[in-house]
Amino acid sequence: MFKRFIVVIASVTSLLGLCKPVLAEDNSNFWDSFALGGYSSAGVEIPRDSKANAFINEISLILTWENESRFKFFGEFELEEPLKWNSQQGLTTRDAYLDLERFYLDYNLSEKLNLRAGRFLTPAGRWNLIHAAPLVWTSTRPIATRLLFPSSINGLMLYGSVPYQDYAFEYTFFTEGLKDQIRDDNEIIYKHVNGARFTLNAPINIGLTLASFQEDRPLSPTYRLFGLDFVTHIGNLELSGEGFYRNTNKGNDGGSGAYLQSAYHLGNEWYWLTRLETFDHPESGSAERWLIGATKRVKPNQLLKFEFVGGSGELPDSPRGFISTFAVLF
Repeated sequence: MFKRFIVVIASVTSLLGLCKPVLAEDNSNFWDSFALGGYSSAGVEIPRDSKANAFINEISLILTWENESRFKFFGEFELEEPLKWNSQQGLTTRDAYLDLERFYLDYNLSEKLNLRAGRFLTPAGRWNLIHAAPLVWTSTRPIATRLLFPSSINGLMLYGSVPYQDYAFEYTFFTEGLKDQIRDDNEIIYKHVNGARFTLNAPINIGLTLASFQEDRPLSPTYRLFGLDFVTHIGNLELSGEGFYRNTNKGNDGGSGAYLQSAYHLGNEWYWLTRLETFDHPESGSAERWLIGATKRVKPNQLLKFEFVGGSGELPDSPRGFISTFAVLF
């Protein structure tokens, strides 16, 4: 983890140092262009097969820099699981750890193309890109968006958009430059990550993800990932879903997963939620999940969530039972 901090921070900080003389020529105030924000969530969980617990899930600080130049900076530093309580261990901080979620510099090459360098979220599907607790409807994350591809990579990205009829066609190409050096908990470390994502922003927003990578373990095959995702609104209903399929360079099954989720506005900022999931992995096994719940948008930046999760199969960080959380963006 600390090697990751040192390498990525050193790279992007040197790029920021190069930006400052350019900004001076534009008579811009370098330090006034920084902004600080973040988000956090806390809640209670009553799993079906274990003791109830209460927790602070994360405290995330976001630092951005932007003015009228071609450069932009984004950094997200996250303290994961800083505080937990259960009847067996009492109050504990033993599971807390610091994570560098994002740390990158953007450069605007033209109206239709931008370059990103540093650590960024892998452009695979929708959920991974908007996963922050105040931005998603549920407390639990779909299994397929966690266990089939890297959540973040250190490298380069080219991205942009062009008009298509009355809509926008977005494109992203990415490649890894440095694999993660430290393994956090049960995290799968990936290497040699390359891919692309294409999105058509229309009444039905459709995304396509293509990627290849290896797991950082002996004799790992090269996995090829194919993903489709969508989101659309029909009156008071939001319907969204993602599906991923992997195979190996030897033609073997590499795992698959999908989910379909609905959020229906009941009125007074209450939303009724349902989700169905399926997941299959040659090594982790198979699992299905169903979810029903309700979420209250207390304020534009605050969500209060209640949900019941059931299904079959045992997977890490995918409990079944009742969970309620409160998430705030600040």
